[in-house]
Amino acid sequence: MSIAGVLRRNKQIACCTAGWRGLFAHVAALALPGLCALCGNSCNNICGNSPRNVLCSACDEAYWNETRLRCVQCALPLSAFRSRHARRGGYRCAACRHAPPPFDATFALADYRPPLASLVLDLKFRARLALGGLFAERLARAVHDRPAAHGTAQADARPDLIAPVPLARRRLVERGYNQAWAIARPLARALEVHAEPALLARTLHTAPQTRLDAAARRANVAHAFVVTRDVSGLHVGLVDDVMTSGATLAALAVLLKQAGARRVTNYVALRTARD
Repeated sequence: MSIAGVLRRNKQIACCTAGWRGLFAHVAALALPGLCALCGNSCNNICGNSPRNVLCSACDEAYWNETRLRCVQCALPLSAFRSRHARRGGYRCAACRHAPPPFDATFALADYRPPLASLVLDLKFRARLALGGLFAERLARAVHDRPAAHGTAQADARPDLIAPVPLARRRLVERGYNQAWAIARPLARALEVHAEPALLARTLHTAPQTRLDAAARRANVAHAFVVTRDVSGLHVGLVDDVMTSGATLAALAVLLKQAGARRVTNYVALRTARD
């Protein structure tokens, strides 16, 4: 099948599956009481009238307390010792200073670790799509409230458009939805920017990145994507649930820069502490 055919088929599948999954999630949200995704207690006492009441106040306060400094480019956390001696704005880790990645900045909410890791797994494999809204709300808050912590002006923290990391067609059919789009869509709405679900397309079905080391991850995704529209002069935001080695986001950033994007910023829910 041609690349154009792949793109048309991916878009049709994405629209169909997202519609059914979205309808199911909406009906479930109306039918079931609001229970905390971490402890199972009622979570109607936070988030006001938001439909994304997915954490109780106790878990919200206990686990969303990320205070460590992170590299502004790749979002790796600093050690406690280095945090005490680092500047509060614009810190870049040694790896990014030595060999800067193709993306310009990364926002990450917290480390990929228990119990927060279970939220990503629930979103990714159990269709708890409301968690995408939770991640989006917090990422939008980071963009609005903490641009200085990322060494950038507010204008550079906010992209011109947002796109999810795409899934392979086979995986999209199996899962029924793209978890990155479940975050990207409400994030774009919160930031009042355009969301483009089909800006990037995956043309190769690759092995899951979790099974590969860092070098193999880079090779695995090096030629797996295409950009589907002109992005000349635009600041593009890439959205994913977890950033591990950054290989997928780097491959997409390279393509976007080659297509004329002036800046690429990653917005991820969780970040592994080490590559």
